[in-house]
Amino acid sequence: MDDIEILKSTKLELELMIPGESHTICNALRKILMEDEEIDYAVYGIDHPPLIGEPIITIKAKRTKDPKKSLLKASNKLKDQTEEFKNLIESM
Repeated sequence: MDDIEILKSTKLELELMIPGESHTICNALRKILMEDEEIDYAVYGIDHPPLIGEPIITIKAKRTKDPKKSLLKASNKLKDQTEEFKNLIESM
């Protein structure tokens, strides 16, 4: 993964570009973020054509919650789920 670029960062909203990634990681993060009661919405888009478009994720937190903390929490949860899946596969 290349360096993540923060496009917008306010008290309640975070928008970042994740160069070199695809729908896979973006959709997984979006799903986990939407399970967080502190998040109003989490969306992503990749400009067409996907071979040159870079994913942009937008996270909007509720009230006074910090979208960066929610993203970190979601990233750690995704990491744990990936490790658990890897262990299941290796045990087969």
